[in-house]
Formats: sequence, C-alpha cells, structure tokens
Amino acid sequence: MKFFGREAQLSKIKKEIDINQMRMVLIYGRRRVGKSELVKQALSKTKEKSIYYECKQVAEASNAGSLCAVVSEVLNLPRLGYTKMEEVLDYLFRLSQKEKMILVLDEYPYLRENIKGFDSIMQSLIDKYRDTSKLTFIILGSYVDIMRSLLEHSNPLFGRVDLVIDLKQMDYFESALFYPAYSEEDKIRIYSVFGGIPYFNRLIDDSKSVKENIIDLIASSGARLENEVSMYLNAEISKIVNANEVFETLARGYSKYNDILSQSHVSSGPTLVDVLNKLIRMEVVVKVAPINDEYNKKKAGYYICDNLSMFYYRYIFRYSSQLKIMDSEVFYSKYIEKDLEEYFVPHQFEEISKQYLIRLNRRGDMEPVFEKIGKYYYYDPVNHTNGEFDIVTEDEKGYVFYEVKFKKDLLTDKLVKEEIAQVNMTGLKCYKYVFISRSGFEGKETEEIKHISLNELYEM
Repeated sequence: MKFFGREAQLSKIKKEIDINQMRMVLIYGRRRVGKSELVKQALSKTKEKSIYYECKQVAEASNAGSLCAVVSEVLNLPRLGYTKMEEVLDYLFRLSQKEKMILVLDEYPYLRENIKGFDSIMQSLIDKYRDTSKLTFIILGSYVDIMRSLLEHSNPLFGRVDLVIDLKQMDYFESALFYPAYSEEDKIRIYSVFGGIPYFNRLIDDSKSVKENIIDLIASSGARLENEVSMYLNAEISKIVNANEVFETLARGYSKYNDILSQSHVSSGPTLVDVLNKLIRMEVVVKVAPINDEYNKKKAGYYICDNLSMFYYRYIFRYSSQLKIMDSEVFYSKYIEKDLEEYFVPHQFEEISKQYLIRLNRRGDMEPVFEKIGKYYYYDPVNHTNGEFDIVTEDEKGYVFYEVKFKKDLLTDKLVKEEIAQVNMTGLKCYKYVFISRSGFEGKETEEIKHISLNELYEM
C-alpha cells in the first residue's frame, strides 16, 4: 500500500529515532487520521529493531502476554513469561541499554484504562532509565482528550515527552495524491465530500466518476462508510441524540449559538455548550470568530469542519428513511446531485481556498506574509444590515478581500465590480481584491485586482 504525504511528521519522527539516547514521542489524533500508518512508515525507513504493539481492551495479563509474544518474535527469543506490563517494559528498557531499540504502544489509553496508575508506572521507568537507555518510546492514541491530558502539569508524564504530534486531517493538496487521475474540478468535489482522512481517501477509485464513488462509499444502503460517522460519534459521546441534533442543525446552515439552540431540540443552553465543546475537542466542529472582532462571543459561529460528517448530516442522516427504500441512483438524483453542485461543493471550495492561501503563506510565497485569515464581520450603515465576508487576510499593509466562485461560467468584470462595490459599502478598506474562480475570468488583472485559477491550486 502506497503512503502519501506527511513528510514533515515523518522527518520529525526520524530525527527522534536517530538520537542515540532515550526519547519519548507522543502522537494523537482522531480515528482514521493515519497515526498507525505514519509510525509504520517511519519504522520501515530505519534499520533499528522495532517492536510495535497495539494495545487491547483486555485485562493486564492478556496485554502483557501478547506483548511478550511480539517481543519474542521480533528479538528471536524464547517465549517470555511476564504477566504484568511493568515487568515487560522494564525488560525492554534494560535491553535498550545495550542496543538502540524502538517500542511503539498503539492505543495507549486502553492500557491506562485497565491498569491502575499506569502513567505513574511509565514515569517511574522513564526516570529510572533516562540516562542509560537508547529506547525510542512512541505512544499513540485516538482518544484525544486522554492523550492531551498526558501533557498536563498534573500528569506523571509531564515533562517526559520529547516530541508531540497532534495529527490532523490532510489538506486538499495532500489528499489529491490519492486520486491523481481526476481533473482539478473533480478533485475539489471528491475532497469536499471525503475530506482529508487517509482511510477514506484510500477507498476512492479515480477510474470511477465522483458520483459513482459517492454512491458506492456513502450514499447507498449498506455502503462501506454509511455508518462511519455515527460509529465514531457513538464511540466518543454518551448522549448521541444531542450530538445528532446539533450536527443536523449545523448542516442546515445555522452557525450562531442562539440559532442552534432555537433550531435544534437540545434541552438547554448548558447542554448545548457541553455538546459543542465535546465536538470541538473531537475536531469535527470548529468555533470561528471574525478576525476583526475575535473576542466577541456573540459574533462567533460554529461550523462542521469534517467534510464527511457535513455530507452525512446534510444528506444521509436527514433522508435515511428514503435511502433504505429507494434505488441509490434515484436517491442521489433527488436529494444530493443539485444541492451538492450548487451549495455543498461551492461552500467547501471556500475552505479549500483558505488551505491554499495558508500553504502559500507558510512557504513564504505571500508578499507580504499575512498574520490573520478568516471571516470579517461588517455592518452596512446604508442598508442597516450586518454580515460576514468569508475570506479576508490581514497583513502589515492592511486587508485583502477574497471572493471564491465554483461556477461554470467565466467570472465577469461586472460581477467583480459589484463585489468590490459591496465591500466598499461596508466600510472595509482593502488594498487588494483577489478572485478565485473555477472557470476562469473575463477581464484582466490590475494592481488592485488579482486572479487565481483552479489549476494554480494544484501547481505547488
């Protein structure tokens, strides 16, 4: 199986492995984001002896026995008879005093769940062998809250971790490496639905159409990913009903706290706050405040930031009864096709454009480098209305306004002028206006007006 992207993270892990002394690496991120594959890829590029163990939700003796079996096989030793994890780990730390080794404990939270005080046990072993061991010790976990807690001052492992990787979803550019045969337009469409989760992207067949992949993988009864979103939520959240209510409301386009509370059937404000905070920690919802009023809670909005979750709640969850009794082609035509092209993908294209701009900024290709990017809140004194522009950057010169269009037609000069006039009416003073268009432009660029075509997003 070919491995794509993650070059920065691989480089960091390799540096830790190459240090000839004890190092501890902590990697966390949501399910399916590619933590295990990342580490396995790093291990495949080193000649050091490596022991990879995936922890199980079983009693300590079972985990200890299973780890012993892996150690014996990798090191070509007789079967070890340890029944406690502390004993096995102590044995490995002692071995690593003589030669460089790598130990990976995947799904570490399962161990600390079933072994009382396991963080303290780990702390004791690390402190005991810190100056003599040559072990690179890597722990992974999908329960983000638990893994982050290991870094808190109150945790015994505080100060013992040498490298922390919070593994996020891939952006649009790295995700496109999984389906190179698609046109730029179809890369935008497929990313809009499946996002940057490597597990999902590996399932995409770019010899099929975008529509065929959507139907095969998510929009048909019994599809491979039909229950993926609900299973992930059920594993993390006890009261799934409230989460479903919030997600469905967000998927319908409501983003302000009061609107979510009134449009959903969540019982109370405190309950809604709890649900939103949990979804934010799970990295499926994000809270966004305008860049020109970051601390005003009333102007902040909540948005689904996981593409497949957004798709699922907008189409699959909402029309689940119809999905079960309709032909999948008919279902797609009736409930998905038009809205996907006219609303869903254009909405996601805005986020893709932000990712593109951030890529340029990190690379040093934005002049000047911008310091903020996001929504801009405005009040129109003429029409007595307020609203938000979706993409505005701020740099040392001032503001730059971006307008993103995913339409079949060329972006006309008339529309460009109308957009600029609308911006000016709100009082937002920009020194540059940038337009990103799927289908190109009618007019020419000027000092004040710049164009970005779709193919430029994939020419980095």
